[in-house]
Amino acid sequence: MNPASVSDYRELARRRLPKMFFEYIDGGAYAEVTLRRNVEDMEAIALRQRVMRDMTKLDMSVEVAGQKLAMPLALAPVGMAGMYARRGEVQASAAATAAGIPFCLSTVGVCSLEEVAKAGTPPWFQLYMLKDRGYMKELLSRARDAGCPVLVFTVDLPVPGARYRDARSGFSQRGLAGALNTAWQGMTHPEWTWDVFLNGRPHTLGSVAGAVEQGRNVTAFLGWIARNFDRSVTWADIDWVREVWDGPIIIKGVLDAEDARAAVKAGAQGVVVSNHGGRQLDGVSSSVAALPRIVDAVGADLDVLMDGGVRSGLDVLKALALGAKACLIGRPWAFALGAGGRPMIERLLATLQGELATAMILTGCNTATGADQTLLDRRI
Repeated sequence: MNPASVSDYRELARRRLPKMFFEYIDGGAYAEVTLRRNVEDMEAIALRQRVMRDMTKLDMSVEVAGQKLAMPLALAPVGMAGMYARRGEVQASAAATAAGIPFCLSTVGVCSLEEVAKAGTPPWFQLYMLKDRGYMKELLSRARDAGCPVLVFTVDLPVPGARYRDARSGFSQRGLAGALNTAWQGMTHPEWTWDVFLNGRPHTLGSVAGAVEQGRNVTAFLGWIARNFDRSVTWADIDWVREVWDGPIIIKGVLDAEDARAAVKAGAQGVVVSNHGGRQLDGVSSSVAALPRIVDAVGADLDVLMDGGVRSGLDVLKALALGAKACLIGRPWAFALGAGGRPMIERLLATLQGELATAMILTGCNTATGADQTLLDRRI
């Protein structure tokens, strides 16, 4: 297949990856109502076509948390990307750097902070509030020392959501049954086995490797992470983070205007309007439906970003028109990585950039920073 859209990359990833890893990327929580809603609500927004306007000059650049982006897009943190392609986080970071946009490394990435930073541009770093504050403090220090310019603090995961697909695929199986399931799925996907299982080692969560004694595989590390999610965290804990981290902080996982206002009071530089890609609390609002309320509440005080349901450059412009400064994409780049590594991510990003350019030209929007609600057709 010659991929042209995100759905094409998804299909290629489905063919290449063992089912347990594809379903982990593709699935959501419970009945996946919010997962579908993210996409459907974005599709329902209509752009307002304008013609006969001078679109000779086009500027897609934006600034977020003091970082200049070539286009209003960043690669969102995606867990275990190194299980989708050989040293996947390094490949994704290189693709993002080539496109002039940030790559955000997940706490539960296979490649460590240091490996990704040494391979190219230091990534943004995503972190959860962990019960093990000593190790969390160490992670923050390592991120600072590695030159990470932005901390993305994910707050919507005090407990993992129930993901039915992971149970059905065997991803959440432990012990001998889990090992046999993984082995069987690998044997039936020889290209993945050669690229990732044999040549993409070690299969650990690099940034937290020192926290898990005798942890030799992803399963052991995921268990440690799940046990360390902290349900007691409050906005006051941001003060604790500030004792170690003096750079920009973006709070990811905000869907409510009151929570966004609390982020302002806590001293954050930005928020990501997000429902964790429909992977946490099912049945909540789509990200794009929540976006205008949060922009109205804090848009003058914070950089407001959004993720969830972004599947094209047109979707990026819709989010900008509703007040977002930029979008993060997760599943799209994970699909592209699973489909063929860095070259596929670069191809995807070029497609999204071209789609955004087309959307801007045909709505009469010369600059990404100038996008507003006049680009939307409110009659629909």
